[in-house]
Amino acid sequence: MNTKSKVVLGILGAAAAGVVIGLLIAPEKGTDMRKKLKKTTSDWADTLTNLFVKGKEAADDAADEVHTKARQARSTAEDKVNRMKESLG
Repeated sequence: MNTKSKVVLGILGAAAAGVVIGLLIAPEKGTDMRKKLKKTTSDWADTLTNLFVKGKEAADDAADEVHTKARQARSTAEDKVNRMKESLG
């Protein structure tokens, strides 16, 4: 996990904690507070799930790109070696 991801997760975690604390100290009936807390928790869980999915997709894309570039570099190196062998032989 890179620094940017850690910062985003830290901000989201801090915001979630702030929302939960705000809901817990709000002067409301217990049932209303539990409903709000459940909805807010569900919303945050969905947001975090989407963030993780996007992060995984970005990591997969980056890995695919690295593999493609590595294959291209290998192919280029093999071509150069073969041309050198042909010119020497």
